[in-house]
Amino acid sequence: MYIDLNYKPKNDIVCKFKVRAKKIRDAAEKIAAESSIGTWTKVKTMEKRIYEMRARVFKIENNYVWIAYPSKLFEKGNMPQILSSVAGNIFGMKAVNSLRLEDIQFPSSILNSFPGPQFGISGIRKHFKIYDRPLVGTIVKPKIGLHPSEHAKVAYNAWVGGCDLVKDDENLTNQDFNKFKERIKKTLKMRDKAENVTGEVKEYMPNITSETEEMIKRAEFVKENGGNYVMVDVITSGFSAVQTVRKEMKKLKLMIHAHRAMHAAITRNKNQGISMYVLAKLFRIIGVDQLHTGTVVGKMEGSKKEISDIDNMLRGKLGKMKTTFPVASGGLHPGLIPKLMKILGRDIIIQAGGGIHGHPKGTTAGARAMRQAVDSVMKGINIREYAKNHKELLEALKKWSS
Repeated sequence: MYIDLNYKPKNDIVCKFKVRAKKIRDAAEKIAAESSIGTWTKVKTMEKRIYEMRARVFKIENNYVWIAYPSKLFEKGNMPQILSSVAGNIFGMKAVNSLRLEDIQFPSSILNSFPGPQFGISGIRKHFKIYDRPLVGTIVKPKIGLHPSEHAKVAYNAWVGGCDLVKDDENLTNQDFNKFKERIKKTLKMRDKAENVTGEVKEYMPNITSETEEMIKRAEFVKENGGNYVMVDVITSGFSAVQTVRKEMKKLKLMIHAHRAMHAAITRNKNQGISMYVLAKLFRIIGVDQLHTGTVVGKMEGSKKEISDIDNMLRGKLGKMKTTFPVASGGLHPGLIPKLMKILGRDIIIQAGGGIHGHPKGTTAGARAMRQAVDSVMKGINIREYAKNHKELLEALKKWSS
């Protein structure tokens, strides 16, 4: 019923699955049925017009299966409903030993029902007046425990050292030791001071992650106090919440920095779950301006090909949508920057936490070292040669690079 190897997708959502099962063809048919119009047995209520709406398996190649879903199965602009269909019950079926959604492609009729990023790479670069090099950012460390004044001071030291952006960590929101509103006021005040001192555009990305209505209130507070960014833990917040935040950010004209905390619970097993490539595409479609994607060279899991493919997808053409800025973060230090940029290019945001705050001379020196590392690549000078005349970079290389 659900296998048609002669079918040519037109106005369909197309999903590529990796399937491990005793009988791939049988499993493929059951996946297509469960994720579209079918159930485990024949039903009297099935009519011909409904049958024509079925998903169709149109390609099977080793352990990979391609399934086309007619667009009429989906509600436009509703990402939770789309995922409840193509990535819902099927992962728990006994017919499969394991199942992984590797890619998803959308017809323009579905794609155009989502807004995509509000600013994108070009808008962010225009805001910072930085058009050629990677943006450099940091995460306030320790990630949790600082009081608002201490947090703001760390941010200021990073900005004056050369960081363009400073963000909260993913688990800092509105704890008793660091209340959200107080932190926002004090840190944005330090941002303004850093801009006056350096003459550069500086930005703070506060974590507004919470229940959806509370996130909107926090975003409004950020706007009222002169902020231009919000950060959201997009996986833990959920697709529906992120869609709502994106809609509200259009009104507030705030950029969205998306952290991917918890993604590996879904993406890391290469035979089960959903690939990071798919998640990244979905969040670009929903409309985040920046998204963590990995570093290849840092502490987080992710191959060169996987992360390069994700970054290229975020920066490439996707209908009429703006691009999303890939964020490389996790275990970075200045000594890794030449290799990082060689692999991922210049259209990235480099974020280092420990690799800045762990500098022997402190945060400001660490930020300087990171900017110097980027400058060495931009000027085409070997980083060790460049370090001979840049003491902060030299000290960083002595600590972290063999």
